[in-house]
Amino acid sequence: MSFTTLKEAALRLFAAGGYDAVPLSEIAREAGIKTPSIYSHFKSKDDLFLAVFEDCLQEHSRRMRALLGRLEGRTVEEQLFTILRDVSRTYLLSDEGMTFLKRTMLFPPLSLQETLRGRFAATEQELNALLLRLFLRGMEEGILRPEAPEDLAASFYCMLDGSFLQQFYYQPDEYAHRIEAVWRIYWKGISTAKE
Repeated sequence: MSFTTLKEAALRLFAAGGYDAVPLSEIAREAGIKTPSIYSHFKSKDDLFLAVFEDCLQEHSRRMRALLGRLEGRTVEEQLFTILRDVSRTYLLSDEGMTFLKRTMLFPPLSLQETLRGRFAATEQELNALLLRLFLRGMEEGILRPEAPEDLAASFYCMLDGSFLQQFYYQPDEYAHRIEAVWRIYWKGISTAKE
């Protein structure tokens, strides 16, 4: 049993049941080891949970850098829509990672709540910096209405978070239609283009 195998087992179980519902004995069984063996790798359940969380954040950062590479040379509108579509679809994580992150951020273990929020916010700085640059560029090019870039980023995050949740309520075709409609209305609201 490897360190990675143990974290993968923990990810599967934490994603399915959340922190409180998963005892270390179940993680050990899933990993094919005895419970005391976990302590040769992690000091506590909190320590293991934070390691899994950190892996998800690192995966998110890797995928964010790949997304940034794909955005090169596109217009501000194309870049913002691509970010909305790609990030809301999976939050740039594997299926288990996305489920784990969503559950963790919506229903964090109380003992780790502040730590988790702080680490997540630090990871979001990369996306936030990109959004601020795009909004400033759009205003400099005259295609976006003059607004505080931080306010534009906040509005984008609200749309992004809402879109992320919508995918759990609707079938893929309906979800895609909703994303297109929301984007069209949002873009009309922030752009200088006349109909």
